[in-house]
Amino acid sequence: MDALSSPADILIGGAAAGVGKTFSLLLEPIRHINVENFGAVIFRKTTPMIRTEGGLWDSSKKIYGKISGADPREYTLEWRFESGVKLKFSHLDPNTYEMDWQGPEIPLICFDELTHFSRKMFFYMLSRNRSTCGVKPYVRATCNPDPDSWVADFIAWWIDQDPNSPNYGFPIPERQGVLRYFYNQNNELVWGSSYDEVYRKCQEDIDAQVQKSKGLVQPNDFIKSVTFIAGSIYDNQELLRVNPAYLGNLNAQDEAERQRLLLGNWKVSSKGDDIYSFKKFLDIFTNSFVPHGEKRITTDIAMKGSNKFTIWVWSGKRVLDFFVMDKSKGNEVIDLIKQAAFSYNVPESNILFDNDGVGQFVDGFIQGAQEFNNGSRPLPNDETEEIENYFNLKTQCYYKSGEAVSMGEYYIPPEVANKRYDDEMTLKERMIWERKAIKRDKIDDEGKLRIMKKSEMKNLLSGESPDVLDGFMMNEWWYYKVNQIAPVHSHSSRDFDNGLELLNFLD
Repeated sequence: MDALSSPADILIGGAAAGVGKTFSLLLEPIRHINVENFGAVIFRKTTPMIRTEGGLWDSSKKIYGKISGADPREYTLEWRFESGVKLKFSHLDPNTYEMDWQGPEIPLICFDELTHFSRKMFFYMLSRNRSTCGVKPYVRATCNPDPDSWVADFIAWWIDQDPNSPNYGFPIPERQGVLRYFYNQNNELVWGSSYDEVYRKCQEDIDAQVQKSKGLVQPNDFIKSVTFIAGSIYDNQELLRVNPAYLGNLNAQDEAERQRLLLGNWKVSSKGDDIYSFKKFLDIFTNSFVPHGEKRITTDIAMKGSNKFTIWVWSGKRVLDFFVMDKSKGNEVIDLIKQAAFSYNVPESNILFDNDGVGQFVDGFIQGAQEFNNGSRPLPNDETEEIENYFNLKTQCYYKSGEAVSMGEYYIPPEVANKRYDDEMTLKERMIWERKAIKRDKIDDEGKLRIMKKSEMKNLLSGESPDVLDGFMMNEWWYYKVNQIAPVHSHSSRDFDNGLELLNFLD
């Protein structure tokens, strides 16, 4: 009822399994079946998913079959009604969808399992969402919780984002069905609680669009309203009456699936290839028993204008401090590393830096600092002295970091965890957000263990890199025997001159 009565331009029903999401989606077009020239399309990722036993097509027959004059055409997956209105079921081919759907005018577009479609697909199809039949064009979508999808970011306002909250990852009850508004400005969504708020934020851009239309289009026409509605299987009394065993089936899933499909949690990954277990990862912030150890620094250095520059200060596997700098200049990089080392009495030989990009010149300014080369070959096993079976050093340290976190070996105290990463997130929030992108990949042809490619990680992080966790995992490098006696590098004056030239250029 909440979904069917919402006035939102875009409504997403993103709830646990068995709450009636698909039933609601199929009911939506019925209100317009007597409107001349109305039409609707319901998308699923593949056609077999539409035709599968108990899937969309079977479910539609239970509903539309009760309507007088409704004509099912299974071969083309269409329903025709007496008024001439057509409802089509279809898929979106990721390679050809822009060509396939270049011309149609679709007043109502529905997505069943929206998380199976890319962000680009969704927003492209918005351009097909238009109408001349008198029905204002709108979109309805359903999905199960998937924290690794773009949808999780899109509906974040409706979900509890506070890692310290007992309801972390669950929909916020008082926000269910509340309208929010956005305008797409230079491919960035600008949000507000009203049309006016969004218009004020984007007035110049929107006014330019209105002027081009010569007044035929008003500012509010460029601003879309959105809402999110969740639900619980316990609300679906009919399902529990007819099929009570279904609840038992959901409860029998592993913990991650149970959190998602039974309880509707949007922060537990559905995939079993996470390097960092969700629950064990949260323990990082409460493992106060972790002992102190040797003081060290790991730093992930970024070129000016690219990723953020981060510094971790360690006492064993306890974090003493964390620093982050945006769009760092060369001299600022060196100064901040030295300042952190001085403040915490960290010897320069206990500084480990990512030597990609500008990082390769750090040891020209910090004598004795150690190099971490992401793509270098893995380190030898302490016992067998044989090279471990990982694709590269970065992969090796991520796997070891995940194992150490699962063993409860890491601790970040509140005063560090609550430091700001940026205007939107604390360090703790950023780490939890990045965690979803650190995943195992398929074993390669040589049998070596791998992690997800950087490009795929960035897809899960809205185009950003896992800047924080890249520096975090580097701490495992120190725990291989081969690295416990740190060599001191010697550098020629030419090395120093090369580094100085680069840093001056960046400045």
